[in-house]
Amino acid sequence: MGRNVLSIRKWRLRMAVGGLLILAGPLLASGALAETLIVQGSTTFNRRIMESHQAAIEKASGQVLTVIPNKSTPGLMALLEGRAQMAMISAPLQSEIQELEKLAPGKPCHRLRAFEIMATRVAIAVHPSNPVRKASLETIKRILLGEITNWKDLNGPDLPIRVGLAAGGGIVAVVESELLKGRKMAAPNVLYVNTPVQLVQVVEQVPDIIGFAQLPIVRRRGVPEIATDRPIETTLNLVTLGEPTPAMRSVIEAARRIANDSM
Repeated sequence: MGRNVLSIRKWRLRMAVGGLLILAGPLLASGALAETLIVQGSTTFNRRIMESHQAAIEKASGQVLTVIPNKSTPGLMALLEGRAQMAMISAPLQSEIQELEKLAPGKPCHRLRAFEIMATRVAIAVHPSNPVRKASLETIKRILLGEITNWKDLNGPDLPIRVGLAAGGGIVAVVESELLKGRKMAAPNVLYVNTPVQLVQVVEQVPDIIGFAQLPIVRRRGVPEIATDRPIETTLNLVTLGEPTPAMRSVIEAARRIANDSM
């Protein structure tokens, strides 16, 4: 009787272990055992990708994500200081590294690795009463450099041009690195707000502002935009410190596939 009970127990144990191995098989094969990864950074990245697709990315990658949107530079600082496993950025990594080296010299910025997830276009928004709807990128550049300061020079109202930006966001870095080729803005009237959403809301209310924000936000609010001869684009990237682990790589691949399938 005792032997029979012992045999049954051994059989049940083997069956339980076998079942666990079957369930874990795909994860063991991929090397991406489930982890909880902390991801910090760009509010733009979070809004475009994580808010809509985090659950799908977790399911596809087999990982659990704790997402903390707090802008690109704080996200990279968290990554460098070990408070995050990945960072979200919405600007070229090199321009962010230049800022990091000023804020925190001595950090191992050379170890940062960026992985593009998707590209998004920057819209140039204006107040509905402003009739200006077209301008070359060269004209926009001259506005940012303070060479054109009144809307009447663009066949608009006789009002000073005020540049609107989200402070510390990826668009500032994109404008300076891609449009101004590394030069700093010198426009006499610059208004900084906390988030791109706040910026578009300000553009809706203030007639003299030219605002730079993500295209989906501007389109969603129905705010007019200035069409240019070439688009201004920014890339949304996930960043790791050194080469990504299998778990991190599975998140990168899942985010890239899901984000681009949704476009």
